[in-house]
Amino acid sequence: MTQTLSTMEHPQFNPDALLDDVMQRLKLPNDAALARRLKTNPPYISKIRHRRLPISSLLLISIHEETDVSIRDLRYLSGDFRDHTGKSAQNVPPGTSTTR
Repeated sequence: MTQTLSTMEHPQFNPDALLDDVMQRLKLPNDAALARRLKTNPPYISKIRHRRLPISSLLLISIHEETDVSIRDLRYLSGDFRDHTGKSAQNVPPGTSTTR
């Protein structure tokens, strides 16, 4: 069985780009303000920035609701280029098409 990189270990994964873009769109000065706006806590944002936690689907939905940017575009901003993220894509490296 071939082992693949998780999204967080992939060299293109960059949650900072996503978080910075969202802060700019919402005109927020820092991660603490971003956390308040997204109704989460600052340590959660910090753990994402330091790649200790992935960007959760709930956080993506919250960002989408605040910015009206599509989930697919938000994933792309973070460097997640997978076409599909469901159960069937669990072992597919980012950037690999899962469509037939």
